[in-house]
Amino acid sequence: MTIKEMKAFDMDELLALYASVGWTNYTDNPEMLKQAYEHSLLILEARDGEKLVGIIRVVGDGYSIVFIKDILFHPEYQRQGIGTQLLRKIMELYSEVYQMELMTDDTPGTISFYQSMGLWKADDVGACAFVRM
Repeated sequence: MTIKEMKAFDMDELLALYASVGWTNYTDNPEMLKQAYEHSLLILEARDGEKLVGIIRVVGDGYSIVFIKDILFHPEYQRQGIGTQLLRKIMELYSEVYQMELMTDDTPGTISFYQSMGLWKADDVGACAFVRM
């Protein structure tokens, strides 16, 4: 498994990865996905040989805020520590950033994972979040 910065991307490869986890908001709107990737702060990719098996994508200014927008893995590669490796790398690269955020599913396993990585639920730190989708 290799993890490195994604400097160029293949839309077919990305769409296949997003489709593998059922993220239809992206697969139904490939132009949005393309623009999102082109305007991201940083994208790290995980590859098994030549096969793209996971990504983490962050947006923000890299100084006061980093927002982890996407973190996903092909189902065959989930629960193998890839997410932990990618998230740790982002946390190392942006260790001096004032605020790191992400929005994710509200399931016990997801909450447990992110808390084990040193992140807090917003309400645990006296904050709340607002969203328009």
